[in-house]
Amino acid sequence: MSQNDAIKDNSQPGEMSFWEHLEELRWRLIKALIGVVAGGIIAAIFIDYIMNDFLLAPATHTTPPLELINLKPYGQLVLYFEVILTCGIIFSIPNIFYQIWKFIEPGLMPSERKYISAIVIFSSLCFLGGLTFAYFVMLPTALKFFASFGTQAISNNIAVDEYFSFVISVMLAAGVVFELPMISFFLSKLGILTPKFMRKYRKHAIVIILLLAGILTPSPDITSQLLLGIPLLILYEISILISKFSQPKKT
Repeated sequence: MSQNDAIKDNSQPGEMSFWEHLEELRWRLIKALIGVVAGGIIAAIFIDYIMNDFLLAPATHTTPPLELINLKPYGQLVLYFEVILTCGIIFSIPNIFYQIWKFIEPGLMPSERKYISAIVIFSSLCFLGGLTFAYFVMLPTALKFFASFGTQAISNNIAVDEYFSFVISVMLAAGVVFELPMISFFLSKLGILTPKFMRKYRKHAIVIILLLAGILTPSPDITSQLLLGIPLLILYEISILISKFSQPKKT
């Protein structure tokens, strides 16, 4: 008897075997990758708009404007590919979330599976909300601080790859931390998380949030860290309310 047959024999009727789980994971990854490729193609079509009117705009709106320079012969080529890949991931976020939850679905109870569509939609909205907050609040504030700080004897000529690394890091970090309410909703529905637990360890959470703000913010200035830390604290309080209304009903 082969190893595959042995595993199938030990599986309960209706349950997926180990190799079937691997096959399911492989197809979910392929479908997620197809979404990233499709998103990257869309990004490539509108790359000039994305670069000039979106990603470069925060640098030009500072006082004084930040001057971006390319230091490598192939710098802009690599930069364009990085932006296309990052935008491909961002554009396909709903599909990525959907593939993740569809892979998890067989392990959920029937009463829990009905929340998958809602979780995918609101997870995507939370992530996009984090990107929006970072772009319109965090980035202008941080870049304005960088442009005005220091002596006028030193010119702020910023390497364009470092600038884009900063912009993308801040936006992705904000997108991830804005998922806190959805994580709270899901864990509360499973009965793992309770509002009582979150209130009890609120002080510990504040310390962890401030540490996370320092780690996730690529710049060392306190302004950028607070701009991420304060929304995190607000999201934590919102998550307590979400947990309260998401608790499984007692029968």
